[in-house]
Amino acid sequence: MYEEKVVLENEAGLHARPASLFIQRASEYKSNINIIKDSTRCNGKSIISVLSLGAKKGVEITIRGDGVDEKEAVISLVKLVKTGFGEK
Repeated sequence: MYEEKVVLENEAGLHARPASLFIQRASEYKSNINIIKDSTRCNGKSIISVLSLGAKKGVEITIRGDGVDEKEAVISLVKLVKTGFGEK
């Protein structure tokens, strides 16, 4: 298991387009990906699950990977979040 914390900096947080981009990137990896916000954990490869978090700008999330390429996956996803999903 490998995880990193990151703050959502894009204006709308994990709304439909950024959530879709997150899931597309997460699906490129074999590892299980979870997003944790407060005490809620969701499947990072499920659009419904990610949208249900209601993660808005300024919220800190933890991205957790578990599997053969977990570290690579988490680092890539954190980078995606830090770049604002291309919205900046």
